Amino acid sequence: MPNIKSAIKKVRVIETKTEQNNMVKSAYKTAVKAFEAAVAEGDKSKAEKTFTEAVKKVDQACTKGVLKANTASRKKSALAKKLNTLK
Repeated sequence: MPNIKSAIKKVRVIETKTEQNNMVKSAYKTAVKAFEAAVAEGDKSKAEKTFTEAVKKVDQACTKGVLKANTASRKKSALAKKLNTLK
């Protein structure tokens, strides 16, 4: 445990940022799972709707720095491939 005032504050800031990052990560994972469930059901209209939401959440995670740009791009590409298998 830090003794210096600035180090104590830094610990608090890191805890807050970690919590925010986990919220963003959880939101995008939930959106991706909803999309994959729609694909598994074979519901094309629901899959298209959840696809746009999942891509949006992945982009937000990339913007917030939770995901790197190449990782986000790879995930979006994989989602698009799954969507195209329904058509």
